[in-house]
Amino acid sequence: MATIRTHIVMPQELAQDIDKLAGPRGRSAFLVALAEREVKKQKMLAFLNRDEPAWLEQNHPDIAAVGTAAWVHNLRHEMSPRQKQIEELAREGESR
Repeated sequence: MATIRTHIVMPQELAQDIDKLAGPRGRSAFLVALAEREVKKQKMLAFLNRDEPAWLEQNHPDIAAVGTAAWVHNLRHEMSPRQKQIEELAREGESR
């Protein structure tokens, strides 16, 4: 990712606190990580606060066909690929 140099004005005490946390020459990385988290948070909040729905029933006919409650029930009781592999190994062990 390309970078640019920027100038940020902040209270001296805050800069000192950041330096204590980030260590020597770690201020920029600390502030970049903090800014990335905040930007991600603000984008998520904007997405959640928009008027248009994020999920449309017509885009999920598999759920609409059985109903939400049944779909969630089936999902919760479905075996994961790892569980299926363990069952298969157990069956192989029983047949020996």
